[in-house]
Amino acid sequence: MSSSDIFFSETIGTALLILLGGGVCAAVTFKRSKAFNAGWVAITFGWGFAVLTGGYAAQVSGAHLNPAVTLGLAIQGTTEWADVPLYFASELLGAMIGAVLVWLVYYGQFHAELTDPEMAERKSEDPGPVHGVFFTSPEIRNPLQNLVTEVIATFVLVIAILTLGLTKGVGLSGIGVLIVALIVVGIGLSLGGPTGYAINPVRDFGPRVVHALLPLPNKGGSDWTYAWIPVVGPLLGSAIAAGVYQVAFG
Repeated sequence: MSSSDIFFSETIGTALLILLGGGVCAAVTFKRSKAFNAGWVAITFGWGFAVLTGGYAAQVSGAHLNPAVTLGLAIQGTTEWADVPLYFASELLGAMIGAVLVWLVYYGQFHAELTDPEMAERKSEDPGPVHGVFFTSPEIRNPLQNLVTEVIATFVLVIAILTLGLTKGVGLSGIGVLIVALIVVGIGLSLGGPTGYAINPVRDFGPRVVHALLPLPNKGGSDWTYAWIPVVGPLLGSAIAAGVYQVAFG
């Protein structure tokens, strides 16, 4: 696999992931959206379909779409350590592109929501009023609990991905991508309530940077005091999952 294969595949796949995942968050968040208040089930299935779409588009590179997955596969031995920085950079770039595309698709809704007089009064809040379109935040702000939640949720994702390779005929096949998408739905439904289940460092960090840079009126802060948890938690969870895999099946 060439470096250009990794770069273009992971960038495009992660951009599609964030476009559709952030898009369902926007659809449910904005009052001037036809999906307004569709609820948590819509969000979890929307993210599952986002993983499905991005995964199919990125099969050339292994469809990591997530530095936690890349790390787990590197520890397990499927991915070369020399390729890890390129995977990380491509995934981050794709996540930022996807977040910008969400902003473009919902440009009118962003403007209508953030210029509403009620929102203007909340402009100093951190996180801001539409933060959920871009990045996660906890329902109860307890750093240790929030970190543990992300570790456990990502452990489930990565151990499931690693053990897919033990099933003959699955692996990175089309059915494998579908299974991972359904696993993400399950994680969201069961474990996503406390923190919004980032389970992917670039899914949270890339759009958070875009939120900070975009010229959104009354957008509030980007909650940088919490930003380390959706990065460190998934990486820790992945490393633990890969370690368990190596001990159990390596």
